[in-house]
Amino acid sequence: MDSPFTHKLINPNMLFQIITFINLQFLPFISSQSSLCRTSCGDIPIRYPFGIDDGCGSPYYRYVLACSNSQKLELRTPSGRYPVGSLSYSDPHILVSDPFMWNCQDGDNFRATRPFSLDTSTHFSLSPQNDYLFFNCSEENVIIEPKPIFCERFPDRCDSSCDSSSYLCRHLPECASALHGSSCCSYYPKATESLRLMLKYCATYTSVYWRSNSAAPYDQVPEYGIRIDFDIPVTMHCLQCQDVSKGGGVCGFDTETLSFLCLCKEGNVTTYCKDYNNSQQNRRAGVIAGTVSAVSAAGLLGAGAGIWYIRKMKATAPVTCGVQSSENRLF
Repeated sequence: MDSPFTHKLINPNMLFQIITFINLQFLPFISSQSSLCRTSCGDIPIRYPFGIDDGCGSPYYRYVLACSNSQKLELRTPSGRYPVGSLSYSDPHILVSDPFMWNCQDGDNFRATRPFSLDTSTHFSLSPQNDYLFFNCSEENVIIEPKPIFCERFPDRCDSSCDSSSYLCRHLPECASALHGSSCCSYYPKATESLRLMLKYCATYTSVYWRSNSAAPYDQVPEYGIRIDFDIPVTMHCLQCQDVSKGGGVCGFDTETLSFLCLCKEGNVTTYCKDYNNSQQNRRAGVIAGTVSAVSAAGLLGAGAGIWYIRKMKATAPVTCGVQSSENRLF
């Protein structure tokens, strides 16, 4: 005996209302996308061009910063993840530390290390304010000479020498007497490959950057770490987006096309927040990571409901040999 519900179909209007209700549940995610862009990690502010949430900031720096569960900011590079000590936007640079590099506590006990490298597709560069110290290098494979004397004799080969009489080798920051029987020389690698080659013939290395003294700007103090300079890509779109008089949005980008988006409280637009009414077509375009998932889920649920409805109709509709009747008509 057939079930009393076998030949009953869901009213198409009811199905439409169900799908609309499911999609509306996700609209709050779309209406406040700027709130998904965190503005700090621990005590380090996160502003344009950076973002720790996908779709925030500039696409040039996508995925380069990560904020751990313990609110520690890290820089991602091809050679690993490095703790960020500070981030300056006025004098654009990041200071990171490398746990694998030599430190004062190591003394003459040199640990295995790996060369630090940067992603060349980003707008990062190693600062010329860095000095690199190499320890126990092979004199058969590395030119270890006092740089001023060597450069006078061989000016064409000056860049290839490792300065054994450098100030930092003679005055190691924080631990002048950490080395006893080990040699030290200073060399600035032109590229990651030259750094890798140096480490092939040296026991280990460390990086020292020159920090400006805020009390006396021209007085610099050497500290261990790596200074990385960065560019701030400025566009008219971003300036308009950030302009408080135009709504004060957050500069971001479409996670699929990487095109510019202004993230506003009302939703995403391609111009500036107060131009939202003229950019309604962009309301659902180019949402950032969490929102993409939400909308996709809504779409899948809606599509799933539609497929279920069609299959239900096929299973219960009378056989008409392809002739559409008023009983099995879809719309």
